[in-house]
Amino acid sequence: MAISVETFFLSPDSHGTLQARIQQMIAEGILSGRFRVGEKLPSSRRLAAHLGVSRITVTLAYTELLANDYLTSRGRSGYFISENAPVPPTFTPPTRGEETVDWSRAIGRRFTGGNTLEKPLDWATYRYPFVYGQTDPSLFDHSNWRLCALRALGQKDFSALTADYFDQDDPRLVEFIARNTLPRRGIIARPEEILITLGAQNALWIAAQVLLTQRRVAAIEDPCYYALRDILQLSRCHVAPVAVDRHGLPPASIPSESDVIFTTPSHQCPTTATMPMARRHDLLKRARDIDALIVEDDYEFEMSFLDAPSPALKSLDTDGRVIYVGSFSKSLFPGLRLGYLVGSESFIREARALRASVLRHPPGHIQRTTAYFLSLGHYDALIRRIRETLRKRRAAMQAAIDSHGLTIAGTGAFGGSSFWMQAPPGTDTTDAASRLRAKGVLIEPGEHFFHGADRPGNHYRLGYSSISSERIPEGIAHIARVLETA
Repeated sequence: MAISVETFFLSPDSHGTLQARIQQMIAEGILSGRFRVGEKLPSSRRLAAHLGVSRITVTLAYTELLANDYLTSRGRSGYFISENAPVPPTFTPPTRGEETVDWSRAIGRRFTGGNTLEKPLDWATYRYPFVYGQTDPSLFDHSNWRLCALRALGQKDFSALTADYFDQDDPRLVEFIARNTLPRRGIIARPEEILITLGAQNALWIAAQVLLTQRRVAAIEDPCYYALRDILQLSRCHVAPVAVDRHGLPPASIPSESDVIFTTPSHQCPTTATMPMARRHDLLKRARDIDALIVEDDYEFEMSFLDAPSPALKSLDTDGRVIYVGSFSKSLFPGLRLGYLVGSESFIREARALRASVLRHPPGHIQRTTAYFLSLGHYDALIRRIRETLRKRRAAMQAAIDSHGLTIAGTGAFGGSSFWMQAPPGTDTTDAASRLRAKGVLIEPGEHFFHGADRPGNHYRLGYSSISSERIPEGIAHIARVLETA
């Protein structure tokens, strides 16, 4: 029996090359039971005409499926579903009855109910996406990343791809971080003092789990990265919010009972304030005086296009009390989920053991691909291109914001990729954000970054890493008009 060509169609939501999409379409038909053993497929010419693709594309897809035993060829008769093709499941699950488990009692700890800002997954479809931390596809080096990924899939790197590192990491990636990335921040560290993590957020979680208990106090910036606050609440420690000023975290305001101080000195999150050198020394002295540790989140230091960034707080640390958090997810793409912790060997030893018990290690292929991308110079070239683009976009943002009389509450001294904004008192930026979405404009309401019940609702963040300079003026105009009526 021949399968009608009319049953074949390419889903608009599928990804990959045309050949890969055709292979997937046929394989899914077999696995779902729609196509059965012995049935004949349409000829490559007929299917190509039906799908509107070249005949060679269909022929290559058929050849690949033939090699994988999904299809069989019978001379000039054509292609048929192979007898060795995967058999679709025949198990029929039993009818589910009404659940009798009382989940309100069965759940021992709750991890929902945080104050995390929700970002739309379809942000790229909006005309004016003033979102933070997303990747602009027009800037990313797709071709060289693909080549590095293919190289990491080669026989030479078979062990890096398939090995179980247990609690260790890709030595090539660790070596590059130690010899190239950290020295740029003035940090000297041995491999035993470096741990690869699943992004900066995972690094912060590991640090909180290792350093904090129910009896210890964590000092945090207010406002701060909202996910950090959720992490600390789950650790059940005592949280002491410290209001930041135009220079970031004020050391004198840190409570003396603090055990761990979390800070973002290079680009305060979300105000983007840069901590001056004098204050960095004061912060280290304050931590020494109260015998506290410091967790430094050094996100976006690569985005310093206005001036050279100040040395990391970790580079000024002489007694080993600073734990450094870095990330490649911010500068490459957020889906990479690759960061690192740098600290004293005693701390890293415990952090490594914790990571091993939870997820063992980040995927070896991702680590090796990133190591190649970094070591071959592609990363530095990408960063230079991003910096130049952000410089132009920042200028366009500044001009548009000034022309519409909007208020900037915080700007990074060395660059960055966002502005921290303040609307008139009484403005509900959450409501304004909802209204702006209907106009194709995305902004980030600011209340999620603040601590406590009475959070100010008139702040918002405008990112410019994913919006073209040409669309910035019109997007800012929309924001100004909505805020006038908010």
